Amino acid sequence: MSDHSTVVVAMSGGVDSSVAAALLVERGYTVIGVMMRLWAEGKDNRCCSPPAVDDARSVCAKLGIPFYLLNFETEFKTRVVDYFVAAYARGYTPNPCVQCNRWIKFGALLERAGALGADYLATGHYARRRERAGKFELLRGVDAQKDQSYALHRLTQAQLARALFPLGDLTKPETRALARRFGLPVSEKGESQDLCFAADRDYRNFLRRRVPTALVPGDIVDTRGRIIGKHAGLAFYTIGQRKGLGLAVGEPLFVLALDAARNRVVVGRAVELGGRELIANAVNWIAGSAPAMPLRVTAKIRYKSAEVGATITGDEVEGSVRVQFDQTLRDITPGQFVVFYDGEVCLGGGVINQTDSRFHCL
Repeated sequence: MSDHSTVVVAMSGGVDSSVAAALLVERGYTVIGVMMRLWAEGKDNRCCSPPAVDDARSVCAKLGIPFYLLNFETEFKTRVVDYFVAAYARGYTPNPCVQCNRWIKFGALLERAGALGADYLATGHYARRRERAGKFELLRGVDAQKDQSYALHRLTQAQLARALFPLGDLTKPETRALARRFGLPVSEKGESQDLCFAADRDYRNFLRRRVPTALVPGDIVDTRGRIIGKHAGLAFYTIGQRKGLGLAVGEPLFVLALDAARNRVVVGRAVELGGRELIANAVNWIAGSAPAMPLRVTAKIRYKSAEVGATITGDEVEGSVRVQFDQTLRDITPGQFVVFYDGEVCLGGGVINQTDSRFHCL
C-alpha cells in the first residue's frame, strides 16, 4: 500500500522501467513517467532514441499517467562522456553506467523530480532498499542474475531516502509475466547493453574520433621489458585482454598492465596474470561513514565478476582503502569499481587506482 506519495519513474521504453511504473500505479502512488534526453555522438542516444521515446509514451498512455521528455544532454556529456574519455586517456578502463546512476539518474533527475513535486524517484533496477536503525541500506536484488546493486553503490543516504526499486523482489521472468498481465506494449521487447552514446556502438572508434591525441602508438613489452610488438594506443587495451594484440610469439599472451607513464602495454602468460591486492580511491560508504577497520567483506571488481572474500584496511590517503583478496584475481583493472558486500547488503565501493602488479616498473 502507498501513502499516496508522488513518484517520478525513470522511463527507458524497456520492460523493466515500464513494469516498475505499472506496479507503482497498482499500489496507489501518483506516478509521473519521465525519460531523459541524453547526449550522443550521432543523432540519438540509444537510451532515448525516437522508438524508445515512443515506447515509453505508449506505456504511460496505457497506464494513464503523464509522460515528460526532459533534456539532460549537458549534464550527461559532462559527468559521463567526458569522464569516460578522460579515464581512457589515462590508461584506465571506466564504467560509465555507474557514473550515470550517480550523477544523472540519482543526481540531476532526482533534483528535477523534486521540482515536479515528487517525493520519490523510482527506477527499473534489480536492487532493494531497506531502512534499519535510522539508516537506509542498499540490498542485492532477489534475482542473482540481474542484481544491479553494483551499479548503484555510489548512492548516498540522501539519495536512497528518496529512491524506490519496485523490481527488487522480482526475477526477470516474473517481470516479463507482469508486463503481459498489465498489457504493456513492450512486454516482449529485448534488452540493449551497448555503449549508448557512441554512434556505431564501438568505444574504440568513438575514442579515435573524440581524443585522437590520447591514442598514441607505443611498445608492447614482455615481463622482462623486451619490446615484442606495437600497440595502437592504451585506450584500446584492458587488463586480461588476449585477442587483438597482433602478436605472433607461439603462445597465448595476455595484457598484464598498462604503463601510462611510458605508454607501454605489458603482456605475459596466463600464469603471470592477476593479483591479490589493490588500492581504491574515492570510496563511497553508503551508510555515510567508514566502518571500523580491518573489515571482512566479499567484493566484486567488475559488474559481472564473481565475489571473493577480502579484507579492507585504511590507506594513508584519505578516502582510500587497501583491499586484500583471499585469492588471486586475473583482471583487477584500474578505472573499474571494486564494490563491497556484507551478505545481502551493499556497503559501497571505490575506484580501483592501483594494483599489486609487479610489471608497471620494468
